[in-house]
Amino acid sequence: MKKIIVSVTNDLSTDQRVHKVCLSLTNNGFKVLLIGRKLPTSLPLTRKYRTHRMSLLFKNGVFFYLEYNFRLFLFLLFHKKDILLANDLDTLLANFLVSRIQNKKLVYDSHELFTEVPELINRPTKQKIWLKLEQYILPKLKNTYTVCQSIADYYNQKYGTNFKVIRNIPVKKNTLKIKKNTKQKIIIYQGAINIGRGLEVMIEVMKHLENIKFIIVGTGDIYKQLQKKVTIENVTDKITFLGKITPKELQKITPTAALGISLEEDLGLNYRYALPNKLFDYLHANIPVLVSDLPEMKRLVLAYKIGEIATSREPKKLAEQIQKILHTGKEKYKNSIQKAQKELQWQHEEKILLSVFNKLK
Repeated sequence: MKKIIVSVTNDLSTDQRVHKVCLSLTNNGFKVLLIGRKLPTSLPLTRKYRTHRMSLLFKNGVFFYLEYNFRLFLFLLFHKKDILLANDLDTLLANFLVSRIQNKKLVYDSHELFTEVPELINRPTKQKIWLKLEQYILPKLKNTYTVCQSIADYYNQKYGTNFKVIRNIPVKKNTLKIKKNTKQKIIIYQGAINIGRGLEVMIEVMKHLENIKFIIVGTGDIYKQLQKKVTIENVTDKITFLGKITPKELQKITPTAALGISLEEDLGLNYRYALPNKLFDYLHANIPVLVSDLPEMKRLVLAYKIGEIATSREPKKLAEQIQKILHTGKEKYKNSIQKAQKELQWQHEEKILLSVFNKLK
């Protein structure tokens, strides 16, 4: 049985993509150990595979990345494994060094265009450092995959790599039947609470919508900033922050919504090429979506007719579009959503994943 050590920089609790990958590998004969970090807010874990969380001195910034990769390097160096799986650029250096020192197979899963995230675009020095690391390591990698075709094309053209596409689609499950509040319709956002996610404009939008609740699920850099904005804009009765919750809890909440939003701004190539996990979560919760006019999201919505594309980011006009969608109701999208669910399942993506790990170069 081949041993795989999988590494991420998060605390493992809510990373559904990595969990699906680890579970698929475990169910297909690999022995998996997932490594992340421990936070004061980390939720307890019960997984079919082994997990390990490192307690670090630094929580963010340059010292966090230095400490994490140093600690990860030592851990990988002195633990038995046949294969290393690095998730995103911030885990790649330690994995790459150990793979070269010990001649181990290395697989790389790029969840995003790391060097193009909004947090780096306005910090050219930090962006340059990450870009140098990417430029040095990526052309040397042989076993790679990412979340969508646009990012795969970007890397393959830039570095001559061979990135496969494994989308972050949920495992097929029986849809939960949830009793809904018929008096008040719900709009939901789930995911990272960071800049450029369209949450600021949605707070403005809610001033123009009546008898509608906007639920925000997740945590991130601008969480407190958004809470203050909700108070300032006097829409506290229309917007609820649920913070970080478990995937199991989320599966009970998402189906209660009438609409799921993914209104990322075009803040660099990472957002432009985004195909967010939440779109597939909305789909499998049987709710239509409203997305930005960006390539990957637009392609998905047009191909499967599972929602609408935002025609404007001006709050009043966006509110009018949302009102029309909610007035039409879910029935308009029901058949298209059901058809898309049959095609967009993790079980299909899993076949590509296993082909990568069974044919390592």
